[in-house]
Amino acid sequence: KKYASLNGWRFETLETSKAEGVPGMREASATITGEGVYRRLQYETGVHRVQRVPATESQGRIHTSTCTVAVLPEAPEVNIEVLNKDIRIDGGQSVNTTDSAVRITHEPTGIVVCMQDERSQHQNKAKALKVLAARIYEREKRMQQQQRADLRSSQIGSGDRSEKIRTYNFSRQQITDHRVKHSEFGMDKMLGGELLDPFIDELLFQQRLEQLKALSID
Repeated sequence: KKYASLNGWRFETLETSKAEGVPGMREASATITGEGVYRRLQYETGVHRVQRVPATESQGRIHTSTCTVAVLPEAPEVNIEVLNKDIRIDGGQSVNTTDSAVRITHEPTGIVVCMQDERSQHQNKAKALKVLAARIYEREKRMQQQQRADLRSSQIGSGDRSEKIRTYNFSRQQITDHRVKHSEFGMDKMLGGELLDPFIDELLFQQRLEQLKALSID
């Protein structure tokens, strides 16, 4: 949230759930809106490991915990356009005994709509096309939601510590990103959003290097 504020982005909390029996959050989700948000924050996806001495620890032992982060781009609106070439229209007694009845089949999806409520075939066709568009919209929306759910699941992984992308060691005031082997010091600055840019910049640089290598190979 503080990093979003530093970048002039809009941060909105969607939902939170508290952990049971211990202070803190079990799960939280938010939307962040602004220029370049996903480009910068996509690298936060993964397991973040925290090493610290809790206030309840009397022996001074370091405890390790993890938090799994998933970063998803906002889903675009589903735009539905029913093309004439994609539909087959049957009318009259080929549908049933009502001359005005219409059956429309959307070939790409196999969705079929039958309409016989109106007196004229023209009216039934117009009504059937509206119902067809609505059903295609719902189908595309469900597919989109499933794709996002699959993407989120793949990002979260098992949440095992071995999958960690970054470690926050409070005792040493050290933050280490294991993907680029880069460390910074200053936990307060990190929690204030001031130390995130060096990690993101290094990750973006590494991504550009990999893209250039791929081009040179091709």
